[in-house]
Amino acid sequence: MLKKLGEHEITEKGAVIRMGDAKFPAPFTGGLEYASPARGTWNIVHTGMLIPEAHEIFVCAASCLRGVVLTAAEMNALDRFSTVEVKENNLLDGNLEELLIDGVSDIINKLEKRPPAVLVYTSCVHHFTGCDWGVMFGALKERFPDIDIIDCYMNPTLRKSGLTPDQTMRRQMYALLKPRTINKNAVAIIGNDLPTRENSDLYITLKNYGLKIHEITSCRTYAGYQEMAESSLYITYYPAAKAGGDALAKRLGGKHIYLPYSWDYDEITEALNILKYECAKTLDEGIEKNIDKIEECEKSFEKTLALIGETPIAIDYTFCPRPTSVAKQLLMHGFNVKRIYLDSFTGEEKKDYEYLKENYPDLELYATVDVKSRFMASSSREKLGATNISNSDNEKSASDKWLAIGQKAAYFLDTDYFVNIVEGGGMFGFEAITDTLELMRDAYENPKEMRKLVQIKGMGCGSCCIG
Repeated sequence: MLKKLGEHEITEKGAVIRMGDAKFPAPFTGGLEYASPARGTWNIVHTGMLIPEAHEIFVCAASCLRGVVLTAAEMNALDRFSTVEVKENNLLDGNLEELLIDGVSDIINKLEKRPPAVLVYTSCVHHFTGCDWGVMFGALKERFPDIDIIDCYMNPTLRKSGLTPDQTMRRQMYALLKPRTINKNAVAIIGNDLPTRENSDLYITLKNYGLKIHEITSCRTYAGYQEMAESSLYITYYPAAKAGGDALAKRLGGKHIYLPYSWDYDEITEALNILKYECAKTLDEGIEKNIDKIEECEKSFEKTLALIGETPIAIDYTFCPRPTSVAKQLLMHGFNVKRIYLDSFTGEEKKDYEYLKENYPDLELYATVDVKSRFMASSSREKLGATNISNSDNEKSASDKWLAIGQKAAYFLDTDYFVNIVEGGGMFGFEAITDTLELMRDAYENPKEMRKLVQIKGMGCGSCCIG
């Protein structure tokens, strides 16, 4: 007998799992996916726009173009953005290479201002049909020898094999850098959408050694962007940028070091010692020099816990690359962390995963892309007791509200009390801990308009429209 789909009871089964039952690295079974309206993380349009004065051209089907066009419009960057529409007849006629070459050429010739660089984004269909990249980009470079043209990719089918589109974009955004004389006193922090905070241990360490710091987020001209190639040391701390750092060092001759984001005191110390060694080629400062930093973190933990008490906390993966590291430290310091919103664990989270699995088996993991997540968000108040309250209601017990760290956690819990940071927010080292704890205190006392904020694409991307 046929039944209406609406008659089936929607449960959380399959989209929620206890930490004690979770498997590494994939705690959830893949299937039909859902995209929440929490849009603060950057996409390939935002990231490509970080190259000053560059022009983006997307060669895709109309349905795919819809999203990227809206992104460019929201950034007020339509003057740096163009499209070539792929239609069904192009597949049937087998002229995708010709369409790309002629379409991109036509756009460049009609631009009011000739750009120094053009980013050409191909799509899934070019891969499915076996297009010849050598022919396409060879022809473009021959027609426009005065323009640096680079291949970029909008291919979501690659998300789960090889380099993801995000990793590929963070590699290609530096592929236009041309070799130049290496300056031993110049370093480049690469692969980030957001600028590294100047109060971070990373930035302060480089400044203390008198080094010239390059970062794409501070480039204002294409010529300034090219100066990054003088760096003798390339530093990445965002996991998706690691492959790009390796490729850049191999091509230009500098050295690449990857310093993983973490909330573990020993891991932070080890990363900073590696950095100091590469800056000075000797370790004149060791772990004992970080005692003051650790004490400052401990005081901040105490101050924050005294304020928020037993308030339930949820963390999501869009806040930082290692939400399990954040959860581990908060739990170890007495905070009431109840949930982590993520869809998989990264390799760097193995130790955190094992610790949480053994010591906090009842910690809940919530999927964010499972199709059932759509219904969990709408029913969160009734099922979970998570309520938004005004400032005048701050005297309610901690159990009456949730504190979210990250936009997705805030959305799924329908709470206005949240830390509005994406992709680590440019934080690194001990300051990442103290700055986040300060943001948690502010979030606890000062509610935000969650639904209004999280729908804005690419948090902080307005500053990148400089070309």
